[in-house]
Amino acid sequence: MTTTIVSFVIVIGVLILIHEFGHFAVARLTGVGVERFSIGFGPVLLRWRGKETEYCLSALPLGGYVKMLGEENPLEGGGVMEYDPRKAFALKPLWARFLIVFAGPGMNFVLAAVLVAGVLATFGRPVWPALIGRVTQGGPAATAGVRTGDLVVAVNGRAVAYWEDLQQAVAASHGQPLTLTVRHDAAERTVTVSPALVAARDPVFKDPVESWDLGASSQNPPVIVSVMASSPAERAGVKPGDVAISVAGQPVYSRDELQQEIQKRPGQAFDLVVLRDGVPRTLRITAAAEKEKALSGGEITIGRIGVGIEPKTIRTARYGPVTAVVNSVAWTRDMTVLTFKSLWKIVSGQIAASNIGGPLQIASETGRQAREGVAQIMLFTAVISVNLAVLNLLPVPMLDGGHLFFFVIEGLRGQPLSLRKREAAQQLGFVLLMLLMVYAFYNDLVRLDVLGSALKLFR
Repeated sequence: MTTTIVSFVIVIGVLILIHEFGHFAVARLTGVGVERFSIGFGPVLLRWRGKETEYCLSALPLGGYVKMLGEENPLEGGGVMEYDPRKAFALKPLWARFLIVFAGPGMNFVLAAVLVAGVLATFGRPVWPALIGRVTQGGPAATAGVRTGDLVVAVNGRAVAYWEDLQQAVAASHGQPLTLTVRHDAAERTVTVSPALVAARDPVFKDPVESWDLGASSQNPPVIVSVMASSPAERAGVKPGDVAISVAGQPVYSRDELQQEIQKRPGQAFDLVVLRDGVPRTLRITAAAEKEKALSGGEITIGRIGVGIEPKTIRTARYGPVTAVVNSVAWTRDMTVLTFKSLWKIVSGQIAASNIGGPLQIASETGRQAREGVAQIMLFTAVISVNLAVLNLLPVPMLDGGHLFFFVIEGLRGQPLSLRKREAAQQLGFVLLMLLMVYAFYNDLVRLDVLGSALKLFR
């Protein structure tokens, strides 16, 4: 519990600090006066007075704000300006105001990229050789004579180091034949494979997608890293460190294949064959039948045996500074697109709104990631940072995106909306945000079964 609380406060504090620093830094660069820079809301716990700005740490660490001089033009309401008009936010050019507001979410994007680059350069990431696992019967690889256990060492004469190199080559082929140099039991041979265009499903949203396919999967041995107490796996004698090699006589070559084979057998008994200290062991196990919420709503029944599974790490690849930055920027871009897509699917009803999480879920996951190590908590913080940036860019009054939307209207009209209209929109935005927060908090309580436990007290 202590780890969860401390890690949650640190992660949220860093995200808020970076976000508000973005507003603050660009405001100062464009000559806008800043009255207060606050991390948190509510009663002030600590304060420090600078030359012009008061810096505060407040009691509620779920947000922050930068209070700038002249955020609303006092002359618009017939007031009197009591400060240097050159430092007033509302009197700055439209481009300056736009940059000041955008800088908050912009810095969250930057933070995500920096964290991911730091992980890639410092800790690296696990990679696997281009070792062939399952070969689809009748597929391009099988037709060309590729076999399970083949190691792909080159594609069209270019050396292949990792499985992802092979994947990139297949994706870039657009169906053109590829010459693969493969090694098996120290013997090398050359085969020609023509990737096929196949219909598949997006791994996150299950949308139909098309991709070029080799007709073979990688061989990443699935390792049991943890076994839950009193679980089917513990009762069957599964141990951490076991490497799964088959389920019900069906070979499994990766974590995903092992999960799929278990999940499609709810309530069924089957043989799980594992390697323990290099020796095969056959364990009889009965998967529990559990209900799980589908993304689109409703419930599905899947099999679980109560284990944590990770692919066996063969090698950890570290990146140079430039490569790490390039890859981190690409990761941030892809995560941004994924987040926008997720939001749209929730709004359009393609994903159940019950998937929306609040502070309790974030805190719980933060604690879990913190226990996994520094690299994991850095990557998790990067994910939350991108989500925070995207949410703040939504065109909802009270959010940065709402202000940016007003600026766009001002640019099109040649003048801002009236103060009364902006205030009405802000009030509406505040109500919408409060409703969203309450709903997210309710979802958290349902997930943790807090409501059910509380209702039992009145029965």
